[in-house]
Amino acid sequence: MRTIIELPEDQVRALADLCRTERISRAEAVRRALAEMLARKRLLNRETTFGAWSKTGDSRKIVDRLRQEWE
Repeated sequence: MRTIIELPEDQVRALADLCRTERISRAEAVRRALAEMLARKRLLNRETTFGAWSKTGDSRKIVDRLRQEWE
């Protein structure tokens, strides 16, 4: 997919410097940055939800209490 983005001048200069140093295209630099951001986001989501039930107490009691609301 192709896309167009607008960047402030300071980011354009920093991106150009990075691309020269890494010997990669701007597109590759943006792809790598996006991949890293998405990986961090997935990791953060996993860390904040892992064991969520155990933090609130006995999960069996919680489920039983919720089911009582249905009766």
